[in-house]
Amino acid sequence: MLLELVREAAGQTTAPPALISPAGALSYRECLLRGEAVAHGLARLGAARFGCALAAPADTLVALAGSAAAGCEACPYPPGLDEAGLAATAARLGHDRVLADQGRPLGGARGMTLGDLERDGSDRPLPRRDRAPVLILTTGTTGEQKGARHDWSRLVRAVRRPDERPGTRWLLAYNLNQFAGVQMLVHALAGRATLVVPASRRADDVIEAIRAHAVTHVSATPTFWRLLIGRLDSRGAAELGLAQITLGGEATPQGLLDRLRDLFPHARVSHVYAGTEFGSVVAVHDGRSGLPLSVLDRDASADVRLRVRGGELQVRSDAGMLGYHAHEDDAGGWRATGDLVEQGADRLHFVGRTSEIINVGGAKVHALPLEELVCSVEGVELAAVYGRPNPITGQIVAVDVVAAPGTDADELPGRIHEACRRLPAAGRPRRIRVVPALETRGGKLLRHEAPASG
Repeated sequence: MLLELVREAAGQTTAPPALISPAGALSYRECLLRGEAVAHGLARLGAARFGCALAAPADTLVALAGSAAAGCEACPYPPGLDEAGLAATAARLGHDRVLADQGRPLGGARGMTLGDLERDGSDRPLPRRDRAPVLILTTGTTGEQKGARHDWSRLVRAVRRPDERPGTRWLLAYNLNQFAGVQMLVHALAGRATLVVPASRRADDVIEAIRAHAVTHVSATPTFWRLLIGRLDSRGAAELGLAQITLGGEATPQGLLDRLRDLFPHARVSHVYAGTEFGSVVAVHDGRSGLPLSVLDRDASADVRLRVRGGELQVRSDAGMLGYHAHEDDAGGWRATGDLVEQGADRLHFVGRTSEIINVGGAKVHALPLEELVCSVEGVELAAVYGRPNPITGQIVAVDVVAAPGTDADELPGRIHEACRRLPAAGRPRRIRVVPALETRGGKLLRHEAPASG
């Protein structure tokens, strides 16, 4: 269980901090004591499940550790929800209790605080539970946000005990309401490492946190990495001293892998394929985009298997979620991932999502290959490709781009048109806009038409 990992680390004489943030450090010992108190507080209340809307990652860590020990299902909410958003989320997920910083009532839900739980706890033995569930929300970047019910014992069992050197420090580049953030949390606790929380996800704040706290490992989305390296040159990258770079949450393009290898020649660069529903599938370390074709050869004894049907990747997992919220009978069997792939001689290459196909006069255009091409154009920091309605062809291909610092934005459309001129006519962008920023959610790029800027 989660609290047992904390207890093991707290028992070491030289345990590092569990988490460092701008608000200060949380030791493994403090995390253990507070987590135990929260567990007893939840047991006294008889709480079976609750929403968690705490602003500080350190407090969320304590709440998750305590809820896991109590066998009480916690559901971390997305950060930044206003009171109406919190009330709506609680109502949709059926939470009659919400753990919040102010403990205020939220619609029909009762508010409670960590202080209340820690004060109201007792030393009575905790009841034994068959399960220690946690509800993890999907990011909802390509559809309705869903709640996937996991079990902490499965999540902990799926993480191999790391052989990383003492002093490993992971940047917390995901929120703890995301599956990737929970995975990173379990991995760090299992390895007795330290999570470092930057002041914000802005590239400058991230770089400052890496430098100030000697971060060694960073796991983040490709979109996050593009924005980060847009602020670095070779000298600045070398000063960071990263040992491990991991990409996940989105398809990882070859050009980005090559750029990271050039900037961080001494770091191990990996990309992972995982999902909130089916868990971690495979980690790739060979410097090539896509997945090795051998992942399709796993036999029936494997915890996670893959196959391709109609160009879409499907997964069958015995190590993933128990089921969606309120439905525990939908976790088994083959599950469509929504990821479209093309099969090469020894590789599965991601080309897009089923929800993001652009239909131009009957011709199907995929966003990912075109985005990779556009991002290879000098002066482009980030790009989003999407379909724009058209009365003649149904849709046309549109591209929004963010210019790299110091780039003349007026020159970018011409460069992009030139780079795309050899593409089939249907796949060429018909509208190119330079925008100040692109919308992301959970570090992932949202591919839709951005509001017109003034």
